[in-house]
Amino acid sequence: MIYFDNSATSGVKPESVINAAVSAMKFMSANPGRSGHSLSLKAGMLVYSTRKKAAKLLGLSEPERIVFSLNCTQALNTAILGTVQDGGNVVTTVTEHNSVLRPLFELQRAGKITVSLAEPNEHGVITANAIERALTPRTYMVAVNHVSNVTGATNSIDEIGKLCRKRGIKFLVDGAQSVGYGEINISEQNIDYLAVAPHKGLHAIQGIGILALGADAPKPIIYGGTGTQSENVLQPSELPESLESGTLPTPAIAALNAAITHNEKTRAQSREKIHELSAYILETLQTIRGVKIYTPQNVFNGMISFNIRGIGSMDASNILSSQYDIAVRGGLHCAPLMHRHLGTVETGIIRASISGDNTFGEAEFFLKAVKEIAETEYKGNI
Repeated sequence: MIYFDNSATSGVKPESVINAAVSAMKFMSANPGRSGHSLSLKAGMLVYSTRKKAAKLLGLSEPERIVFSLNCTQALNTAILGTVQDGGNVVTTVTEHNSVLRPLFELQRAGKITVSLAEPNEHGVITANAIERALTPRTYMVAVNHVSNVTGATNSIDEIGKLCRKRGIKFLVDGAQSVGYGEINISEQNIDYLAVAPHKGLHAIQGIGILALGADAPKPIIYGGTGTQSENVLQPSELPESLESGTLPTPAIAALNAAITHNEKTRAQSREKIHELSAYILETLQTIRGVKIYTPQNVFNGMISFNIRGIGSMDASNILSSQYDIAVRGGLHCAPLMHRHLGTVETGIIRASISGDNTFGEAEFFLKAVKEIAETEYKGNI
C-alpha cells in the first residue's frame, strides 16, 4: 500500500518507537507512581524523562507543565472546559477541527459562553487582524489551529500570540498537524495552552496526547486516583497530577520518549523531503484537467487537498484504495465550518498527506492514478 494518510496518523513508526513500546510491555509492566517497588519506580522515572524531553521540544522549562492525556482531543477539551468563564466569549475560527468546535458550541448551547468566529484571508490563513476583529469585551480565550487539517494552511500564531498577550487573553493552539513537522515554542510564541497529537508528526503510537501549559493550569475535567495525596477525597492541586487521573499509558509514553529522540535526529531531513514531495505533487496536480486544489499556493508541508470534477471525494478515495492500493482521506475531515467556507459540504475533499517516509516513486504512481480517474470522469461527462 502507498500510505498518504499521515495527517490522520503517521503510517510508519520508527523501529526505536516500536521497540520502546514492546520493551515497556515486556519489562516495565507496572503502574508508575502507584507503588514503591522497583518496576513502578522505573516506570515513574521513564514518565518523568519523557516530560523533560517534551518540555524541551515545546519550549517549556518546567517538565511538570507537560500533562499527558488520552489523545489530542482530550487535551483540547481539558483546556476549553477547564477554563470556562460564565458569560464570557471565546474567539475561534472556521478552520477548526470538531475537537475545538464541539466543546465550544456545547458550552454556547448551555448558555455559559458565546462563540465568535474568525475567517481565513484569501490565502487561507487566519491572521491576527481577523482574530482582533472577532474579539469582544468579554473574550477570555482565543483558540486557533496551527495548521489546518483540511487545507494545510499555516495560521499566524506568532502574531496572534502577541495580540492575545497584549490583551490579557488566553491563547489555545491546536498543534495536532504541526508538532513534529515544524517548529513551535510555547514561551516565544506566547501560547498558554498547546495540544499535541504525538501519533502524527512525532510518529509516536496512538493512545497518548499532550497538553502543554504556558499559563495557569485549567481546572480538572476528570477526577480520580493520581498516586498522590491519596488520603484526600479532593483532587490534588499540584501539576501534573491535578490533570492526570487514572493509570498512565506507560508503553505509549515509552514510545513517545523514543519518538522525540528520533524526531530530533531526523526532523530537518524529513522536512526537506516533505517540502520537495509536496511541491512536486501540487505542481503536477495543477496540470491535470478536472482537478481543483484547495491547498494554498506555496504551502509545501505535506498536505495536499483537492477534488476531481464529477466525482465525490469519498468515491474518489475509495477508487484510489480499491483499484490502486493508495490510502488517502475523503470526506469532511471533522471540520464542518471549513467545508462550508470552501463550499465543499456536499462533496468533501480528498486529502493526501505525506511524510518523510514517502518516496518520489509513490508520488508518481499516485499522480498517475489521479490522472486516470480524472480522465475517466472527464470522458464520462462529455
